[in-house]
Amino acid sequence: MMQDNQSLIRYTTVDLFSGCGGMSLGFENAGFDVVAAFDNWKPAIDVYRKNFKHPIFEQDLSDTDSAIKAIQAYRPEVIIGGPPCQDFSTAGRQDENGGRAALSVAYARIVASILPRWFVMENVATIRNSSSFKTACSIFRSAGYGLTCKVLNAAFCGVPQTRKRMFVIGGLGEADCFLGGSLESRLSEKPMTIRDYLGDSLGTEHYFRVPTNYSRRGVFSIDEPSMTIRAIDRPIPPGYKGNPKDSAPVSEARVLTPKERSYIQTFPEEFEFFGGKSDMNTMIGNAVPVKLAEYVASTLLQYVGERDGL
Repeated sequence: MMQDNQSLIRYTTVDLFSGCGGMSLGFENAGFDVVAAFDNWKPAIDVYRKNFKHPIFEQDLSDTDSAIKAIQAYRPEVIIGGPPCQDFSTAGRQDENGGRAALSVAYARIVASILPRWFVMENVATIRNSSSFKTACSIFRSAGYGLTCKVLNAAFCGVPQTRKRMFVIGGLGEADCFLGGSLESRLSEKPMTIRDYLGDSLGTEHYFRVPTNYSRRGVFSIDEPSMTIRAIDRPIPPGYKGNPKDSAPVSEARVLTPKERSYIQTFPEEFEFFGGKSDMNTMIGNAVPVKLAEYVASTLLQYVGERDGL
């Protein structure tokens, strides 16, 4: 919905675990025809529905039999999605038994049953160390997919944020690593800073992000990539006295608003977020950055176009 270049749109695409729509928007911007989305969290579904013309369905994707029936109706050529990843996150416990780990396996089973020509799965970089990741990859390969597994730092993909994420791109009948060289060759030479992307529009040179403990810095400059946008944020606590690595005294910094955090996730200004502040921070922090999704999507589209002679 966010762009009118209909002449570029091709390849029917469905987004699973879509959240508020970062991956959908990135793939749309690259030229894919996203026709439906599925998720199970109502606040994000409501925001998604407000911002896209195609439908989104409230669906428990861990119930794979029911999900497959609903998704098959769209006959997708491409399935994309980022199964919830908190149990693998470095900010979490990295506990595979937390329940969310199984969703990557559910995603793989859905893909293996529907057999789209291509798929893209996004997750935190640490998922590569998990047995669930190995199980998912085994399911993909048994279904006939060649896999490109690549950790990308968003700061080198058009996003003003240090954010490392694993992408698994699958193609039926493709060789393993079929897209790896293309993904690598298009990376920028330098990481993108907040000022590179937003200029002086934030009206501040420094911002505060609550560190995981007070031995770490909390004040950062807009002349560096943002730290990873998380699903939570807090006001500057009175107990924070500063850190030698801070870019400025804490008195010169402020916290970013949810809308500003969405800009660093590369959502456009016209993308509408609403609901409680906690819900908005969660959906923004958990989203795939739009420009990161677009980077992967455009790389895949170029490969597919060359393969198909388009």
